[in-house]
Amino acid sequence: MTNLQMTKNLHVCLSPSLLPLYKVDEYIAVIIDIFRATSSICYGIENGAEAIIPVAEVEECIAYRDKETGFLLAAERNGEVVTGFDFGNSPFSYTKEKVGGKTIVLTTTNGTQALHLSRSAKKIVVGSFLNLTSLCHWLKAQNENILLVCAGWKNNFNLEDTLFAGAVVDQLKSGNYKTDDPAIAANDLYQDGKNNLNAYLAKTSHSERLKKLGIEADIAFCLNVDITTAIPVLHGQRLIKLQ
Repeated sequence: MTNLQMTKNLHVCLSPSLLPLYKVDEYIAVIIDIFRATSSICYGIENGAEAIIPVAEVEECIAYRDKETGFLLAAERNGEVVTGFDFGNSPFSYTKEKVGGKTIVLTTTNGTQALHLSRSAKKIVVGSFLNLTSLCHWLKAQNENILLVCAGWKNNFNLEDTLFAGAVVDQLKSGNYKTDDPAIAANDLYQDGKNNLNAYLAKTSHSERLKKLGIEADIAFCLNVDITTAIPVLHGQRLIKLQ
């Protein structure tokens, strides 16, 4: 087999609105929503959540209240918990005490939307700084095209998701991957910010939104690197721990 035949694609989709430009079914998709959905999902699965069911709309989340018992319902819009739900997407709501052995139904402004738009992928996994290295080790072993899907903010580009995509590219670039321009740009951003993620991402628009809500601690927590090893993977309708 020639090197050309062995080359895999490592691409970055900078916004869910750009997904129609990709043949998503040819990739493993990594969903990225650093502030805060994918960080909370990784933390919850690490802490023993049986499953997290991502749904696109608040109404879908409400429907689970009627058809299932014992589920925790989590809904976030514009950075705040939707009234009437158990919690939103703060990582501090996904501790062992709260989610261990539980199934959570989750809808968020950006992350769950990006996931649903990526459903045609060969496989969907969830990434965050919390599980960065374990995720990258697994991706290296798959011998598949990889699409890093940045959830962004309401279909716009955002810095934190792109920076994380760059961190993944940085760990995978020694492999036999063909990168696209967004992947190269994301890696360049990561090189600028990797020595102090908190300082670099303090200027992001979403961190400013969260600060106004008084939840700076969430931002700091989401920038912890490699404090978990669990990789959430979509199995049917549920995100579970990859075995």
